[in-house]
Order: sequence, then structure tokens, then C-alpha cells
Amino acid sequence: MGGSRVDFWRGSLRRHPAPSTLGDTFMSGVAHRLTLRGWRPIVILRLTIGFCLVVTGSGCREQTPPAVEAAKEPAPLEAAVMTVAMQTWPTVVRTQGSLIADEMTTVGAKVAGRVVSVCVDLGDQVAAGDAMVTLDRDELRLALAQAEAQLSQARAAVGLKPDDDVASLDPLNAPPAREAKAIWDEAIQRVSRLRQLHEQNTVSSTELEQGEAAERVAEARYASALNGVREKIALINVHAAEVGLAQQRLDDAVTPAPFDAFVRSRMVSPGTYVQVGQALVELVRTSTLRFRGAIPERYAQSLRIGQDVTLKIESLDQPRMAKVTRVSPSLDELSRSLVFEAEIANEDSVLRSGLFAEASVILNPNAQSLVVPSSAVVRFAGVEKVWKVTTAGQAEEVVVRLGRGDAERVEVVSGLSVGDTILMDGSLGRVAHVVPASAKPPHNSTSSSH
Repeated sequence: MGGSRVDFWRGSLRRHPAPSTLGDTFMSGVAHRLTLRGWRPIVILRLTIGFCLVVTGSGCREQTPPAVEAAKEPAPLEAAVMTVAMQTWPTVVRTQGSLIADEMTTVGAKVAGRVVSVCVDLGDQVAAGDAMVTLDRDELRLALAQAEAQLSQARAAVGLKPDDDVASLDPLNAPPAREAKAIWDEAIQRVSRLRQLHEQNTVSSTELEQGEAAERVAEARYASALNGVREKIALINVHAAEVGLAQQRLDDAVTPAPFDAFVRSRMVSPGTYVQVGQALVELVRTSTLRFRGAIPERYAQSLRIGQDVTLKIESLDQPRMAKVTRVSPSLDELSRSLVFEAEIANEDSVLRSGLFAEASVILNPNAQSLVVPSSAVVRFAGVEKVWKVTTAGQAEEVVVRLGRGDAERVEVVSGLSVGDTILMDGSLGRVAHVVPASAKPPHNSTSSSH
């Protein structure tokens, strides 16, 4: 059986000749091994025919050797170039903050009472001294009248007329003192007569002693009268002070504006009973505003009063200029920053307190730095690059780290050195030999605030 299978396989190879002797030898060996393992002749025939077709197809293909293309030289790049150099680039610190009112106060009631009228409301402008809130004054007027009556009574007790000044009153000339003085003088004269009569043995010693005792009583009464007059003068001053207090309470029933300002909020309405110190109106003065910001600790030693500050406010087209007017004596321990203030004139009331602002503080206006045109920088995927021209004249990309910048120029912190040549327009950059084109260098103007 095995011999017949081999003969069948060899006969099949004669009917289907292989394209090469090597293929014939290979397939004959494979067919012989498959026949010995019991494979059916028809299966072996199909495998052999498939192999021959594959070998025949591959042999008919034309093998063409790969063509080696000569490298093409890129066309020269004609572009404007510039030499990197140190330029005036002020040291500027940027910070954010808010505009706060120059003065802001909550006006409270100085006396207790019921609110009769409120003359101001939200947004009203008031001048210093304008009445804002008025309380009921009937009871206060009665208290003033009572104090004035008590004062008049005390003045009349010492003989002062309504127009007389209490300071001009001499206690010796007061009626009670003059009366006591007259009684004392009479007692002195009576004692003098009694002594003469006693020398003539007309009166007894007892009568003389009684006269002398009466004289001492009159003297004591005169001293008491003087003290009483002085006490009444002091009482006059007390009643005068009470009159003044009553008048002050009556005046305080009307609450005036302490300074020129705008009303930020009104907190009471007519009919409200208020206690002493209760808030009535909140005022803000915005004729001068303050920008309050903070700078990092590393710039704290460079901040000075009088330095220029440029403020960018979202609601205004043009920035506002100001100067540092106040600097905190200590740093904030949590944020490690130094707080400062800059005053802004606002006589036209265009600005309002609470506005958000971005400030640029110029710490050193004469600082130098490497500065290139903004057009020279190419940004892609968060990486900034410039096209640098090598000493061989070839353009190559260089990664740089940028600092502050504006619409025209930008500071290069690292990646370039003084004397390097770069393309002024980074969008034209490609790997090629650079042919410098005539170009006018950018104007070297002082940097704006950032």
C-alpha cells in the first residue's frame, strides 16, 4: 500500500512539473513523509498544486532594485533677521486687587427717639452738614426748657440779671453776703459800746459776754453766707451745663453728613424707634479711591512710596495712572506678600468702589533685559520657540523661556544670548540657508506695564 502511494505521488509530479529542480526535490520529500504518515493522496495532490502555483507566481514577478534618490538641497530662505541685544525693559510686578473708598463710615444715632423723616436714599450725594435723618424733638425741647428754668432760678438766687455774666459776680456783693456782713458789723459795734459801758460799770460782765458771743455768731453767719453764694455760683454753672447738654441733645436729633459723600445704604425708615448708636446711614467718599494690592515677598525690598502704578480696569478703555502712597510695615504671614495702596483721583466719579483692577508696579524703570519682537516667537503645544541663525547661516529652532511681554515685544529669560541672530518673523522659519533681507528693526520704546 505504501509503495502504491509513492508511485501515485511521483506520477502526479510528472503530470504537473515543478518550475524548478529545488522545488521538485523539496515537494518530493514532503510528499514522501506525508504518505508514510497515512495522508490521502488527493490531499497531498492539492497541497502540491497550491505550492506550485505560489512558486510559479513569484517567479513571474519582475524584481526591480530600489532606486536611490539623490537628496535635494532646500531652497534658500530670504527673511528679515535681527541681532539679540540688551534693551531697556523695566522691572514690573503685576498684581490684582480692588478699588476701595477713601472713607467709608456708618453714621449712627446720638440720641434715642422715633424717626420722623429720612432725607436721603441709596446713591444720593450729600455735602458735609446736610440733614439725613430727623428724630422726634418734642420731648427734647421740653427738657431744654426745664434746664433753662433751673438756670434762671439759680441766677436769681444770687442777684444776677438775665444778661449778667456769672464770672463777673463777686461773692462779697451778693445779697445774702451783704446781709450777713451788715449783721456782723452791727454786732461788732454793739460789743464796742458794751465794753465802754463795762469800763464805767454801767453793764455787767455777763451782758458784755453775751454781746461778744453774738458778734462771733454774726461772723460765722457771714462766712456761711459767702460759702452759700459760692455754692450757688457753682450751681449756676451746673445748670448752664445742663442747658448746654439739653441743647446738644436737641441738635443731635437731626443727623448730619460728616463729609461730602454718597449714600451707600439707608437702614431706617420713618416711624422706627432707634437707640443710641444704632446705624442709620452708610456713606462712602469716592472723590479719591485707593487701589489695594499685594506683591510677592521677593519684591518687598524694592517697593517704595512714589513708584508709578498702571491700573487696568475692565470697564475702562484706557488705563489709569497712580502712585504708591502707602506700604504696609509688615508682610502677611499666610500669603507671604506685602500690601500696598495707590491713590486714584476720581473727581468726576467715573470709578466706583469695589471695582476689580490689575496693577503693574514699576519697580526699576531702567532695568535691562533680552527683548525680541513678539512675531519672532512661535508657540505650539505650550512650547515657545524662535528660529536662530547659526554661524553657518542655517536656520534652526531653539526653545526659549519667556518673561513679560506686550503686543510688540517679549522678554526672553533663557534660550538666547546677546549677539545671537534670529528671524524676526517666526512663522516663515524652516530648516534652510538664510539669506538676510533688509528690514527696519523694531522701535526700542519703553515697555508698558504688565
